[in-house]
Amino acid sequence: MERDRYRVLMIGPDRSVHGGISGVVNNYYEAGLDRQIVLCYIGTMVEGAKWRKLVQAAKAYLQFLVRLPRYDIVHVNMASDVSFYRKSVFIQTASVCGKKIVIHQHGGNFPVFYEEELSEAGRRRARKILSMGDAFLVLGTAWKDFFGKIIGREKITVLPDAIQIPERREKRYGVHKILFLGRLCREKGIGELLSVMPGLRERYQDVQLFLGGIWEDEELKKRALAMKDCVTDLGWVSGDIKQKYLRECDIFVMPSYFEGQSVSILEAMANACGIAASDTGGIPDMIVDGETGLLAAPRDAAALEKAIGRLLEDEGLCRKLGENARHKAEAEFSMENNMERLLAVYETVRNGKHGGKIG
Repeated sequence: MERDRYRVLMIGPDRSVHGGISGVVNNYYEAGLDRQIVLCYIGTMVEGAKWRKLVQAAKAYLQFLVRLPRYDIVHVNMASDVSFYRKSVFIQTASVCGKKIVIHQHGGNFPVFYEEELSEAGRRRARKILSMGDAFLVLGTAWKDFFGKIIGREKITVLPDAIQIPERREKRYGVHKILFLGRLCREKGIGELLSVMPGLRERYQDVQLFLGGIWEDEELKKRALAMKDCVTDLGWVSGDIKQKYLRECDIFVMPSYFEGQSVSILEAMANACGIAASDTGGIPDMIVDGETGLLAAPRDAAALEKAIGRLLEDEGLCRKLGENARHKAEAEFSMENNMERLLAVYETVRNGKHGGKIG
């Protein structure tokens, strides 16, 4: 198979955006996807004021129109809400031009968007847009079940996010350092996480919570800053600094209300952290309760505190779960395996078969 014949025009948020989809795309570039195929990436959204977003969207669409004739496959990374509306224009254009389309759905909040925010006419339009894909990629089995009811299961492929697995290092457990990486907002469960810290602090005086991300809620930020004795605001962390905290922290938390799939959890698994996370979206495909981490119901502060407490009080359990998580990350979520599966999807699409046969 001559992979240099694949000509893929990929769109999604700009690679500079702080977020999950940009992280996935950057991981593809770091792993060398652009060296295996002819890949062109167009960023359709940037962070900042609304006018900047509008300018970027218009600029991206013009770039798309210019480059589209030279590419065979259009790979659309999308979520819900504004992302869905923005990407719908690109999908329809690619469809009119007769291009093969791969829709890659990342949005953990899509069920709420589809079922509660769209009218019946809006849902019909969404079904029409989503059905234009020759292959439809989702992050986990729960999403295949959900989108299967909308567009049918035959085009759907489960393609979990993946990461470059770091070199194995010795990890210290029992240090009571808790790490969170992601958007700092209510939907990520930051309110519940902050609410359980005083109780955990009473039982474990050395416990420390490290928050890595960008604040999207000023009230929560004020609460965190008022807890400087046990909460450290790291700001946005990446590269070597992020790896430093993933290595040094023995516990990782992700108490999201909803989640497509968390790249941060994958990074924590690869670094053998004991993990406490919400039982929602694609997380149960990564975290098997009691085997590779502990699951708690979303929005349930008491359940979250119990899960974190178990990791704090039992160093052996934390070590076992962390080591099991590392093994699972190596076996199922390596970037090399993910790219092979993505290339298989491209091959299937190019040959006019259903993407659902891949996985």
